[in-house]
Amino acid sequence: MLSRINSRLNELRIKMKEALVDAVIIPSSDPHQSEYVADHWQERAWISGFTGSAGLAVVTQNHAGIWTDSRYYLQAEMETIDSEFILHKMPDQFSFDYLDFIIQHLGSGKRVSINGWMFSHNEVSLIKGIMEKSGIELIYSHDLISDLWVDRPPPLHSVAEIHDSFYSGEDISSKLGRIRNQMKNAGVTHHFVSALDDIAWTLNLRGKDVAYNPVNIAYLIIGEKEAHLFMDSRKIHSELKMVLENASVSIQAYENLTDYLKQLSVQYNILVDPQICSQKVYDAIPCGITNGQSIPKNFKAIKNDTELGHIRNAMKKDAAALAGAFYELEKNLTNGAVVTEYDLAQRLTYHRGQQPLYKGDSFGSIIGYRGNGAIIHYHPEKDTCKTIRSEGILLVDSGAQYLDGTTDITRTFTLDTPTDEHRKVYTSILKGMIALSKAVFPKGTMGIQLDAFARQFLWFEGRNYGHGTGHGVGFYLNVHEPPQGFTAGLSERGRTVIKAGMLSSNEPGFYRQGEYGMRIENLIVCTDSPYNEFLSFETLTLYPFEHALIDMSLLTPAEIYWINEYHQKVYHQTAPLLSQEVRDWFKNKCAEL
Repeated sequence: MLSRINSRLNELRIKMKEALVDAVIIPSSDPHQSEYVADHWQERAWISGFTGSAGLAVVTQNHAGIWTDSRYYLQAEMETIDSEFILHKMPDQFSFDYLDFIIQHLGSGKRVSINGWMFSHNEVSLIKGIMEKSGIELIYSHDLISDLWVDRPPPLHSVAEIHDSFYSGEDISSKLGRIRNQMKNAGVTHHFVSALDDIAWTLNLRGKDVAYNPVNIAYLIIGEKEAHLFMDSRKIHSELKMVLENASVSIQAYENLTDYLKQLSVQYNILVDPQICSQKVYDAIPCGITNGQSIPKNFKAIKNDTELGHIRNAMKKDAAALAGAFYELEKNLTNGAVVTEYDLAQRLTYHRGQQPLYKGDSFGSIIGYRGNGAIIHYHPEKDTCKTIRSEGILLVDSGAQYLDGTTDITRTFTLDTPTDEHRKVYTSILKGMIALSKAVFPKGTMGIQLDAFARQFLWFEGRNYGHGTGHGVGFYLNVHEPPQGFTAGLSERGRTVIKAGMLSSNEPGFYRQGEYGMRIENLIVCTDSPYNEFLSFETLTLYPFEHALIDMSLLTPAEIYWINEYHQKVYHQTAPLLSQEVRDWFKNKCAEL
């Protein structure tokens, strides 16, 4: 594989010379600016071998580099170790350090190429502005990778599904009506929607075009009275077609988007999210453009009462599945059976698959035994993963897609007697997670203002973690759902105001390279508090913490009370779904401190 990577680099450099460009920037995105992309658009992974979900490649005639953040440092080093690619460490995923490198190593008069379909209008404007100051020309009309990737996987053609309003709590016409009211307030005649999960939410559609994310590859244009869905017609069965037509949604070919846009009247005004809309699409719009946030993105972030009711039920099922898998793991290790990280990932999928309305995993399970736990987004492969033994620390981060909700949970376990350091670190993480869970804060508070609640006890010890504390979570949709979250930086997550109904993860951690990783994650929903103009959180995830890793001397009485109340809730809501054998074991796991 690695020799093929270097061969691909040589072929790309030949294409670069033919196109008269001196550098190529290859992102990890697709034409919809998705975080997780279909195999068809995995261009950065194809050229570099680095498979992490964030980061980009820069190729010049004498250098090949991968730029990514701390979540992927170890993974990137491992996956590029024998190729020409060199890892460049970014302080965070939103850094533009790679542009500094290009400017320093190319200089004035050079040309840099990107694929205008893979970069948003905002990204192109920023890159172009920085390049021009140094006399470098940015070209976004080339698609050099497609010329080389001859065995490129074709786009998937999975049949689209109707996500019934019984689950969503709102039908298509109502959602379109709310969007049109916002359009009217913004003074626009049309709204262009390109984010796949925004389209899925708006039209109550789900699909299988992207691994783990139940979405369809499509675009959507919403007019004042009609809407146009650009999607492969083979995905749309007769019942769905009728549902869409009843909501005045017509079906157009996916590849006809730019041709349709070009014929729009110059008198129209279209709302476009420049952070999501690709530059090639932006250039095709002939009418007035109003830049603004995607309207469905902000509506989607607020879960309604129907969705929250279903999510609470999904949490019970997920807890039962986890109990079955972890009981099985403990039993097998006690009996001396060989269990690998990969095996555990498979068993988690199996036990979730026994639950009603299960549709698949919400991401590839992260099963990090000992040193692998420090690789934040580590995913075990069958032939290279570790064998789990009855010693050390095990980190398990996994989730599921159910028709009635999306789950994402992390638990850390000790498989023998933990060290004092293990107990102190784990307890500091747990205290931070509890602090954020219990937070009461005024309306208007942003994610960046809440992030420190979870980090404070690690900070007291001079420790930290290099990822955000939390991200938004979809409802039978993407497990990472913008705009909200908790993070130390002023990214979209950090500057988004937290509102009632927003479902987010709460997942502080700590990682010691080569030794262990620890993280604890629950999903929490923002709710009204007993105090006027203040908000708080309700914890929805149901699974006990690791008793053996808790240092009681570091907990306050209030924290002990919170944990005991939580464990009691976990047991009473999960026990009815368990067999007697697992229930007895689970009761012990949920015992009071």
